[in-house]
Amino acid sequence: MIPELGQFALVLAAMVAVAQSIVPLVGAARGNVRWMAVGATAAILQFVMIALAFASLAYAHIVSDFTVRNVVENSFAAMPLLYKITGVWGNHEGSMLLWVFILAFYGMLIGVFGNNLPRGLKARVLSVQGMIGLGFLAFILATSDPFDRIANPPPDGEGLNPLLQDPGLAFHPPFLYLGYVGFSVAFAFAVAALIDGRVDAAWARWVRPWTLAAWSALTLGVAMGSWWAYYTLGWGGWWGWDPVENASLMPWLAGTALLHSAIVVEKRDALKSWTILLAILTFSLSLIGTFLVRSGLTTSVHSFALDPSRGIFVLGLLVAATGGALTLYAIRAPSLKLGGLFQPISREGGLVLNNLLLSTMCATVFIGTLYPMFLNALTGRTVSVGPPFFNATFLPLSIPLIAALGVGPMLSWKRGDLPGALGRLKFAALATIVIALATYYLKHGGPIMAVPAMAGAAWLVGSAIAEIAGRIRLGQVPLGNSFSRAVALPRAAWGMTLAHAGLGIAIAGMTGTSLWTVERIQAMRPGDSVELAGYQVRLDSVGPVKGPNYDADRATFTVTRDGQYFATLTPERRTVHPQDQSVTNIGIRTDFMADIYVVIGEPDPGEPGAYVTRLYHHPLVPWIWFGAVVMVFGGLVSLSDRRLRVGAPSRRLASLPAAVSAE
Repeated sequence: MIPELGQFALVLAAMVAVAQSIVPLVGAARGNVRWMAVGATAAILQFVMIALAFASLAYAHIVSDFTVRNVVENSFAAMPLLYKITGVWGNHEGSMLLWVFILAFYGMLIGVFGNNLPRGLKARVLSVQGMIGLGFLAFILATSDPFDRIANPPPDGEGLNPLLQDPGLAFHPPFLYLGYVGFSVAFAFAVAALIDGRVDAAWARWVRPWTLAAWSALTLGVAMGSWWAYYTLGWGGWWGWDPVENASLMPWLAGTALLHSAIVVEKRDALKSWTILLAILTFSLSLIGTFLVRSGLTTSVHSFALDPSRGIFVLGLLVAATGGALTLYAIRAPSLKLGGLFQPISREGGLVLNNLLLSTMCATVFIGTLYPMFLNALTGRTVSVGPPFFNATFLPLSIPLIAALGVGPMLSWKRGDLPGALGRLKFAALATIVIALATYYLKHGGPIMAVPAMAGAAWLVGSAIAEIAGRIRLGQVPLGNSFSRAVALPRAAWGMTLAHAGLGIAIAGMTGTSLWTVERIQAMRPGDSVELAGYQVRLDSVGPVKGPNYDADRATFTVTRDGQYFATLTPERRTVHPQDQSVTNIGIRTDFMADIYVVIGEPDPGEPGAYVTRLYHHPLVPWIWFGAVVMVFGGLVSLSDRRLRVGAPSRRLASLPAAVSAE
C-alpha cells in the first residue's frame, strides 16, 4: 500500500507541475496577481507530494519490502540500517527521485521565502522550475518507476553495490545533488530575466545567494566524492579524471565563474549578458552530468550504466532545456543594456580574466571528457583521454588564475592601480618566495613543478590574508580599532577571504600527494617489515572476521618510526554478500601533515603464506579536504551576510502598480 501511495503522489506532483509551469507564466504576461500567486502554492504542494513519494520509497527500503523491485535490486535484509537508507539513492530510480525532491525543495524555498522578489519575476522563476520538474517527473513515471512491484517476491534482496556500502555515500550524493539541482534556480532566474527583458543590480542580488548555496553544496559534494574514492577504492588516489568525476567538476568551474560574474552585475551593472549565459551553461553542465551517469556511454564506479533508452530521454530533456534557453538568449541578449564601463586594470577586469580562465578550463575538461564518446558514436573508433591530457591542458591555465585571484581583490572598481595593488601584496609575495625556496631546498631533486605549485598555494593564502588585513588596517591603526573594523566588515568579505585561502590550502594538499607520494607494493608474510618514507611497517597477522553482511580477512600492521611505536592499522579484504564481491577496507593513520595508507590484497600464489600489500605515504593529503571545508565555510559565511539573505533592497519592490489586474 505504501509504494502505491508514493507512486500516486508522483502522479499528483506531475499534475501540479503542469499547473506550475503554465498558470503563473500566463499570469505574469497578463499582470494577473491571482494567477501569479498560483506558482508559490503549486511549488509548495509539489514539494509535499514528492516528499511523500520519497518517504514511501525510504520506508520500503528500511522495512525490506521485497515486493518492490527497487528494494530487491538494491537492498539486503542483513544490511545495516544506514546502508538501507543509502540504498534509496544508490541506484538510478532512487537517485532520480532524490533529484526531483531537491528540485522541489528549492522551488518550495522560493515560494515561501521569495516575497521580496517582484511578483512577475517570482512567477516566471517558479514557472521555469515547474517545467524542469515536469520533465524529470515524466522521465521517472515513463522509464524509471521506483515503485515497480514484483509478482513473486524473493525472500531476500540482491544487495546494494558493495562499493556504495560506506558512510560517505550517505552524504555525498545529497550534497552533490544540492549543488547540481541548485543551479537550476540560477537558470530559472536567467530565463525569467530574458522573458522580462531586464537584468539589473537587483536581479544579481537575488541570484547570488541561490548560486552561492548551490556552489557551497557542490564544493562539499565533490570533496566528499574524492575523499570516498581515496579511502574506499584502495587505489591510493583521490582524483583520476574519471568521466563522472569530470561531470561534477565542470558545473563547479562554471558555477564559480557565475558567482564572480554576478558580483560585477550587482556592483557595476556590467557583464549582464555574460552572467545570463553562464547561468544557462552551468545548469546545462549539471544536466550533462546527469546524462553521463545514466546513458551507459561511460563505465565508472560512480555511474548507473543503464540501457541507452533512458539516456536518450535525459538527452532530450537536456536539449529542450539548453536549446530553449539559448534560443531565448540569442533573441533577447542583444537588447540588454551594456551597463557600466571599466578599464582593463580594475576589479571588474580581474573578474573578467578570472571568468575567461575558468571557462577555458571548463572547456578543456568538457572536450577531454566528451570527445572520446562523440568519436566512438560517430566513427566506432575508441580513444582514451586520460590524466596526461588533462594535466597538460588544465594545470597550465591554473597558474594565471591563481595570480589573478591574488591581485584582483586588491584593485579598485572601474579603474585600478596595479603597482599600488602589488605594493599592498609585498608580504604575500615575500611569503610566496620563502615557500618556493623552502620547497626547492627540502625537495631538491624532486619534481620541478612542486616549486611553482607550492608557491601558488602560498600566494593564494598570503594574498587572502593581506586583503583582509588591508581592509581592517592591521598594523596601521591601534589593534582595538582593527578589531572593531573586523567586526563591522561585511560577512561576504570574510567569506571571500576564507574561500580563497581554502583553495590555496587545497592546492598545497594536491601538490603534496600528487608529487611526493611514496608507494610500496610487495608480497609480505606475517613478521615481514617494509620501510616507507622513514617509517617501518610490519605485518603482524592476517585472520578471518565476520561482519553483518560480509566475511573478511583482517590484517594487523604495526607502524614505528625510529624504533618508537606510531600506529596500528587493520585493513581488510571483504567478501560482501549476497553478491560475493570482493572490496577493500583500507587502514589510514593521519597526523594532518601526511597519511600512512595500507591495503591488504589477495594471497600471493607464488609465495605460500604471503599477501600482496600496497603501502603509501601521502604528504599533505588531508589538506585537500581541510581546504575544501574552509571553502565551504567561507561560502556559508558569505551566505549569512544580511545583504544576500534579504535578497532585495526593500520589500516594497515586490509591490505592483495599481493598474495591475487582480482578476
